[in-house]
Amino acid sequence: MMFLIVLGCAKPVEVAPIEIWDSITVEASAYNSTPAQTSSTPQITAFGDSLKPGVKYIAVSRDLLRMGIKHNTPVVIEGFDGVYLVKDKMHPKWRKHIDIYMGKDIEAAREWGRRTVCIEYKLSEEAIKKASME
Repeated sequence: MMFLIVLGCAKPVEVAPIEIWDSITVEASAYNSTPAQTSSTPQITAFGDSLKPGVKYIAVSRDLLRMGIKHNTPVVIEGFDGVYLVKDKMHPKWRKHIDIYMGKDIEAAREWGRRTVCIEYKLSEEAIKKASME
């Protein structure tokens, strides 16, 4: 008797990653990469990333980090076009707060001021798994 075993003939099925977005209302202000507003190394974030003017970044308060808005989380901000990435974290005194990076454009940051906005953020795979186990 002869047996023929065929392995791996079927094409692999690609499964799209699950994307779940959540939202929260936060206070939003703006900041610039200047020593007066940050530190003696204003282009380096608390996560160790290098900020580049013109790229869409935000800093988040540490309570938002505990809620699942982690380093490199994509965030959509009400009133702004595009997707921002979490690249910095704020001083522990802030709660439910984001800081929108505006490069070296101090006037734009002043004009923005402080506002209450809704943000949408992509949940991490870890947060999705944790929620599905509860």
